[in-house]
Amino acid sequence: MAVRDAAAGTAVHGRDEALLFERAHYRHDPRWLLPVPPRLCLACALELLPEPGVSLVRKKHVLSCFRDVLVRHASLVMQLVAQDQRVCIHFINMLFGLLCNVEDGSIANLCIEVLIQLTTQLKLEQTIHCLLDECHKELCNMPSMRGSLATLTLLGKLVDAIPALADKLVMEHGDLMEHLLRGLVYPSEGVQASVCYLYGKLYSSPMAAETLSGHFREKLCSLFLSTLDGAQTKELQINCLGLLRQLLKYDLFVSMIMNKSALAESTESVEGHPGETSLPLVLKKLLLSRDETLQVASAHCITAVLVRSPEKYAPAFIHADIPEFLFEHLSSSSEVLVWSSYNCLILLAEEPLFFSKCHTVYGIESVVRSLQENLRMNNTELHKQGMLLFAEILTRQPEEIKLFTSSAMCRDAGRALQEAVSSPVLEVAAEAVKATSAFLRKDHQSAPPVQYRELRALLEAMLDRCADFSQTPLSRRSLGHASRDVEKDILRRGKFLLNTLEGFRNACRLAVEFQNEPSAQENPFTAPSAEKEDTLEAFSEFLLSACDSICIPMVMRHLEQATHPALMEVFFSILHSLLVIVPHMKEKFSKKLAASSFIRLTLELKARFCSGPSHSALNQACSSFLYSLCTSLLSAPEKTEPPSQEELSAVSELLQHGLPHISSRSPESLAFLSDCQYVEGAARQRQYCVLLLFYLAYTYEDRFVSEAELFVAVQSFLLSLQDQGEHPPLTVFRASIYLLAVCQDRDDALDEPVVSAIRKFLEGIPDMHVIYTHHPLLLRLFLLHPELMSRFGHRVLELWFSREESSYEELDDVPSAGQPMLPASLAALFHIVRSSPSILLILLDLTYSSPVDTAHKVLVVLRTFLRRNEDVQVGGLIRAHFLLILQRLLVEHGASPSEALGNLPSLLSLLSLVQLRNESEQELDSMAMKLLHQVSKLCGKCSPTDEDVLQPSFNFLYWSLHQTTLGSQKRAAAVLLSSTALIELLEKMLPLTWAEEASPRTTLLCSAWLLTASFSAQQHNGNLQVHQTLSVELDQVLKVLSFPKKKAALLSAAILRFLRTALQQSFSSSLVALVPSGAQPPPAPEDTVLAPLGTSQVLSLVIGLQNLLVQKDPLLCHACVGCLEALLDYVHARSPDIALHVASQPWNRFLLFTLLDTGENSFLRPEILRLMTLFVRFQSSSVLSHEEVGLVLQSAALADLSSLSNTTLQALRGFFLQVQRMGLLADQSTTQTLQVSLEGLSPSASSAQPPLQDMLCLGGVAVSLSHIRD
Repeated sequence: MAVRDAAAGTAVHGRDEALLFERAHYRHDPRWLLPVPPRLCLACALELLPEPGVSLVRKKHVLSCFRDVLVRHASLVMQLVAQDQRVCIHFINMLFGLLCNVEDGSIANLCIEVLIQLTTQLKLEQTIHCLLDECHKELCNMPSMRGSLATLTLLGKLVDAIPALADKLVMEHGDLMEHLLRGLVYPSEGVQASVCYLYGKLYSSPMAAETLSGHFREKLCSLFLSTLDGAQTKELQINCLGLLRQLLKYDLFVSMIMNKSALAESTESVEGHPGETSLPLVLKKLLLSRDETLQVASAHCITAVLVRSPEKYAPAFIHADIPEFLFEHLSSSSEVLVWSSYNCLILLAEEPLFFSKCHTVYGIESVVRSLQENLRMNNTELHKQGMLLFAEILTRQPEEIKLFTSSAMCRDAGRALQEAVSSPVLEVAAEAVKATSAFLRKDHQSAPPVQYRELRALLEAMLDRCADFSQTPLSRRSLGHASRDVEKDILRRGKFLLNTLEGFRNACRLAVEFQNEPSAQENPFTAPSAEKEDTLEAFSEFLLSACDSICIPMVMRHLEQATHPALMEVFFSILHSLLVIVPHMKEKFSKKLAASSFIRLTLELKARFCSGPSHSALNQACSSFLYSLCTSLLSAPEKTEPPSQEELSAVSELLQHGLPHISSRSPESLAFLSDCQYVEGAARQRQYCVLLLFYLAYTYEDRFVSEAELFVAVQSFLLSLQDQGEHPPLTVFRASIYLLAVCQDRDDALDEPVVSAIRKFLEGIPDMHVIYTHHPLLLRLFLLHPELMSRFGHRVLELWFSREESSYEELDDVPSAGQPMLPASLAALFHIVRSSPSILLILLDLTYSSPVDTAHKVLVVLRTFLRRNEDVQVGGLIRAHFLLILQRLLVEHGASPSEALGNLPSLLSLLSLVQLRNESEQELDSMAMKLLHQVSKLCGKCSPTDEDVLQPSFNFLYWSLHQTTLGSQKRAAAVLLSSTALIELLEKMLPLTWAEEASPRTTLLCSAWLLTASFSAQQHNGNLQVHQTLSVELDQVLKVLSFPKKKAALLSAAILRFLRTALQQSFSSSLVALVPSGAQPPPAPEDTVLAPLGTSQVLSLVIGLQNLLVQKDPLLCHACVGCLEALLDYVHARSPDIALHVASQPWNRFLLFTLLDTGENSFLRPEILRLMTLFVRFQSSSVLSHEEVGLVLQSAALADLSSLSNTTLQALRGFFLQVQRMGLLADQSTTQTLQVSLEGLSPSASSAQPPLQDMLCLGGVAVSLSHIRD
């Protein structure tokens, strides 16, 4: 039977064989046999387990199978067991009895596991009560805690499985706590571990914890701390730490434990308290253990304490030197331990003692090294916590305790931050940006040498990361969430941008602070020849460049989506700093900001956020920025005189006090400026500030208020000042004038009271330059209001020309058809002058009274205006004014007027131009005669070296003689011939033509010869009285023509005109006497006929004329042909044979064909036609044969005569008449062709070509083409 029983309890032999207790199984209902494997009869198990005769192995096997069934088929088992509650209770009691009596640990664990499963699956209150009661009874009846391990373990796991039992156990079985205390002092760490585990589960319930608070305070606290301190096994240590973590969830227990720890520390050296234990010291010991689990748990417990109140509990841990060991753990390879250490250190960093004890100085290297290592991992949370700790240390570190003891350590920290801010994970980058902001502190960067290059790299990485994030597309999800998601994205971007700007602001602040540190200017270890990149100056320039290219665009893009006052406050603080740290770029940066509408932006922000007491920081930042911007712009203006230091100081003080109080919108500011009521002092100061802001904005084309409204407001402002008898600061008045000028509509004029007020203000100013702004519209303001022009027009125009950068040389001496487009400023001036020609008188005065360079500009402008505006008749106006100037000059500086005034040549040049504009054949009035007299008188007072005065004077005299009627010419010549000084001057100048030294300019000599020829012709023709004769050496004249100077065609033409006049007069002029050069031998008999010329001189002159003709200069050719005509006429009248000999020279034919070799119909040029006419007249058939004459006539008959100029037609007609007169044509057809040509060329016929301009200025010399040609 025993064998059978034993066999019945063995393991199952087959998969479907039932596990039975055969001795009793026959009595059992079949329903207790489970139909699923393992096929266990529950009734058999119930009878087998308490049976004393069954081996432990069999019982263990049954328990194991029962556990498997409960796990796999819980519902099936519960249906059977739950049918009868008595069976459940019996089952529980049986298992608990087995648990209490068995000593085998594995069976006990199986019993506990099955009991827990049954209890939790049944969910029957009575069953649970039954089990609790059994446990309670067992512990109470136990004389010692030796056998309590199983019961305590069961209770702990039962409460863990059913948390609600904690409250029930504490409330209904409270006396169990005493037994738990017995177990805690029992010398078995297994029992102690079970007690701690159960305590941990009990204290996890808030209600139970509250109930047990007194038990803990009075009995458990000290006992528990000592148990934790003395724990040796890892199980006890873990369970103690588990209980501790549960306790630390409650402020009350934290306070109790820490108070007990503080008491233990304070009485540590006092006898009688050997059991007192300090929690910080216990946790420190666990941190020192080599077990990572204990280290992590200890760190968690420290965190749990500190998170309650860092300022209250952190000192205890700091005094225990726990930060030192936490810093050491940062080098661990365990990410969990490093993360836990980060958390503890972050909380400890909230206590100043953490820094004053120099823990951060000790641990900063570990932090940096840890960051460098951790950033290579993929643990984002670890990166975030590390950066958070670093930021806390950098932020809270006292300035007097230097954190980085070497520049190398500072460099490593910067590189770690650079890597972190470049992280693709936004949260990590955000924490790194905050740390960077704290890193950029002077005391952190003061370890020499300052690593400017590393700082620059760090800032570039931070800005690039922010730029990348700001440019990512906003999230676009479903329609219902789109708006909300976009708002979140914008908010995140704004926050990240704010953090970035704070970091950049700290960098700017760092640069400002280092400006007064000589040791921080540059790296002293840099080689002298190396490029100076690692300097404060280079770093400051980088900051300015980065702000300009990255920060400002980012902020502007963000402003399009949202406006955050805190962000804008930081932004304007940056701009304010940048206007300080780079002095040599301050002006350029200020102007760029003003031109980019930053004045408008700042005022709009102040109006939106700073109208009340809120956002005072933003108001201060905006006001400081505006102050620096305005003072910079005012101290270095572009188009006006810089203010004096005194004036700038006054305006600076005005802006400093007034700007913080300006927070109104533009319409309100205009209304405030237009206030006509009595304005108090403080309000007036604010008006000044508003006006200056509008002025600077308009100066840089930021016109954010209506021009018409501002125009009215400024007028009201000026009238208010006048009514109250106030005089505004010069800068304010300059701004007012400028705004009136640029806002004035073309058709709008200032009200008369305003003009009167402006005049009164201006009369109180010592000089206009202090309020003058160089702008065409300001010029228009002064010149179009007669009251202002009469008083201030001269000075305003003088300032205008002195400020004009261009000298306008490119506009001078350019034909009207080819002139380039006028500059805008000059076009505006011309428009003003056209509307008020009297302005020309002021300009004329300027050429007389201004410095030479300014007068030259005025002269060019006047000449350009007169050329381009020929319809404006101003000749009489200018000549009358010029006469007054000239008379005054001669009165004041009668002896040598040329030395008295450097601008006299400019005036005379302008007078010549005015004369050139006159219409031909115009009578000279009394004004013109007076001018001729004064100019001739002026010339008489000059010496030949006064070329700048004489050249324009001679031009004027020459044009006056030739640009009028015959009657006026005679009168003008009489006036000029009466000036003996002028004739004497010409007599001195003409010989200078052949002088080798001290020769004046060729142009002046040209004018002198032309004037002499003109005077001689007019005197001879009009038989005018001669007051002073003029002698010229004939030999020298002929020599000059035979050997002309290089590039002096015009001079040769002028001398030829003079010689032609003398030949036409047969050397019988009463004015000009042609005398021989020194002593001459007696003339040969044949030369007396040609006297004063000799035959050799005639032949030499002819050769010289031929040489000049082959130069093919049009003007010179005309002069040569005319002189040759006069010469042959002179010789023919005295010796026809010599004349025919001269005309028949073979060289004449060669000369003619040389001139004709220039193209088809080249003979149809007036000088060639006149030359051929001359040869025909003197019957020079060897030069021009009859056949060649016939060919010329035939070619002329076939040519389009209507395309020829009048001069050419006249020469051609003369040629035909001369041929007809000489009777050289015998052919009847040729005669008829000639007759037709003569009819076509009758004097009444006119050319279709427009007449050529007769009066020209060639190389600065006044020339009349008809004078030289005819």
